Amino acid sequence: MGHPVAVTDQDFETQVLKATMPVLVDFWAEWCAPCKMIAPMVEDLAIEYDGKVNFVKLDVAANPETSVKFGIRSIPTLLLFKNGKPVDQVVGAVPKAVLKKRLENALK
Repeated sequence: MGHPVAVTDQDFETQVLKATMPVLVDFWAEWCAPCKMIAPMVEDLAIEYDGKVNFVKLDVAANPETSVKFGIRSIPTLLLFKNGKPVDQVVGAVPKAVLKKRLENALK
């Protein structure tokens, strides 16, 4: 893959909850400036972790059901799923090194 794939309320279960690999979900919206700030970092990490972690993006404005289900109150929120369950969460625009460390910890 190598790049975050857009998911929707309809395919979230298949793409994320039933995935065999860990999945990082980027909850974002078009109007969110911090979301746009972290997008290049998420892209870089998607390439770096290709084959180890799947990366997906969920537009909260277009897909409110999933956002509500996982209690997303502010964006950007990055949720890391493992075996269909959220195992880590990062809220807000954080440095790439922070995201990388959280990914490494989750992969152990």
